Amino acid sequence: MTSEAITVLGLGNLGRAVAEAFLRGGQVTTVWNRSAAKAAGLDGAVVAGTPGEAAGAGELVVVAVLDNRAVREVLRGVDVRGRALVNLTSGTPDEARELAAWAAENGAEYLHGAVYAVPQTIGTDESAINYSGAGAVYERWRKVLELLGKATFVGDDAGRASGFDVAILAGMYGLIGGFLHAAALARAGGIGVGELTPMLLSWLVDLHPALVTFAGEIDGSDYAGGESSLAMNQSGLAMLIRAAEAQGVPFAGLDAVKALVDRQVAAGHGTESLARAVESLGSQRLAG
Repeated sequence: MTSEAITVLGLGNLGRAVAEAFLRGGQVTTVWNRSAAKAAGLDGAVVAGTPGEAAGAGELVVVAVLDNRAVREVLRGVDVRGRALVNLTSGTPDEARELAAWAAENGAEYLHGAVYAVPQTIGTDESAINYSGAGAVYERWRKVLELLGKATFVGDDAGRASGFDVAILAGMYGLIGGFLHAAALARAGGIGVGELTPMLLSWLVDLHPALVTFAGEIDGSDYAGGESSLAMNQSGLAMLIRAAEAQGVPFAGLDAVKALVDRQVAAGHGTESLARAVESLGSQRLAG
C-alpha cells in the first residue's frame, strides 16, 4: 500500500487508536486535538496547531470526537474543499445526513462510519466499521480504511450506517438490561450469577433461529405463524412480572415489553406471532 496523507481530528480514546493504526500502516498522519498533550507518544505523527492546519495537510480527514455537536465546532471555519471527510463520531441518522449536506455545501465528500470495536481493538480482526455516504470516497480509500478493521459499505444514504448503529446498540442495551435483571433475580433467589450465566448464554444462542424467523415475519408483515403467540407470551410476561415483584426486583423493561404485547392482543391479534409486537412500536412512532 502506498503512503497517503491522512488527518485525524480528535485524540480521545477512539481518535488516538485510529491515528496509531494509520501510523502502523505507514501512512503520513497529521493529528490535532484541543489539548495538544494528547498527541504525546504518537511517534511519527505531525501535530497541527489548529483544525484548519490539520485538515489542509490530509486528503482524507477523519473526525473522531465526542458527539456531532463537537464535530460542528471542530470543523467550523475549516476549509474542507476537495477533501474526503470521514466521520467516525457516533450520532443519529439525521445528524449524519445534516453533516453530509454541510460537507457538500463546503466542497467536500462525506462518509459516515459506525464503529463496532473498543479502542484497543482498532486495527485488528476484532474491529469492524460500517460506512455509508459517498461511495466514491469509500472505493478510493477502502484499503486505507481497512487499516482500522473490517470495512463494510452499507449504502449511499449517509445516515444508513447510523441507522444500523442505533438499531444494533438498542438491541445491545436491551440485552444488557435483561442480563442485569436476570442477575438481580438470580441473587434474590440465592443463585450465583456466575452459575446462571452459562445457562443464560446457552438459551440465548438457542434463541437465534427464532429471531431469524421473527425478522422474516416483520419484513413480510406476515405474523400468521404464531408458534410463539402473543397471547402465550402475554401470560408468560405476566408471570415474570409477578415473580420479579415478589422477589423485590421489579423491572420496567418487562412492563414495557408486556405493554407492547397487550396492545396487539387487545386489537385481536392474540393468536399471531410475538413478532407482531413490533407494530405497537410502529404505531407509537406514527401517532407521535
